[in-house]
Amino acid sequence: MAPLKVFGPAFSANVARVLVCLEEVGAEYEVVNIDFKVLEHKSPEHLARNPFGQIPALQDGDLLLFESRAISKYVLRKYKTDEVDLLRGGNLVEAAMVDVWVEVDAHTYNPALSPIVHQCLINPLVRGILTDEKDVAKSLEKLKKVLDVYETRLSKHDYLAGDFVSFADLNHFPYTFYFMATPHAVLFNSYPHVKAWWERIMVRQSVKKISNGMVPPKAR
Repeated sequence: MAPLKVFGPAFSANVARVLVCLEEVGAEYEVVNIDFKVLEHKSPEHLARNPFGQIPALQDGDLLLFESRAISKYVLRKYKTDEVDLLRGGNLVEAAMVDVWVEVDAHTYNPALSPIVHQCLINPLVRGILTDEKDVAKSLEKLKKVLDVYETRLSKHDYLAGDFVSFADLNHFPYTFYFMATPHAVLFNSYPHVKAWWERIMVRQSVKKISNGMVPPKAR
């Protein structure tokens, strides 16, 4: 069987979300780099994979998928075993809790945290644009409110969906990894249960492997 193909640079947070799931299930895969400098993501070949011209995209035989969370769920369903069930498909309540916290990441956590990553890392170090400190300050206030909720949740359970690791946790990995390379990483010290949860995620072999390929640029 041919390996799955993941299109996009491995350092991309959204690509890393998919790759960490592939590592968790032990699937064979190939990363096909997409060169943004030459607008390869807008090429006809890539638009056939992702009509929005974004990354990642996944090819599994004749099947083409886009959107990193949807791709990740496909991977976790396809390679699900009794030992590796990160969507908790066999338990209705646990699966529902996984879904809840995946949605929280997409609509609440990531929108508060990712602007800080863009302002502190991507804008100054990749695009040559000065950090907008006012925008960072606004995002930090939003993030603090989100982390208050996470701290309460994680004071009761080791992981977001319960006392078991799931896609809900791994879903948070890529952008949080880059956030930890910003000057504002110390914020997590104010949330001991959140910090402990993050440390539990970071010691997973899948996360260690994928994070080695991300290597964030030096924060300002």
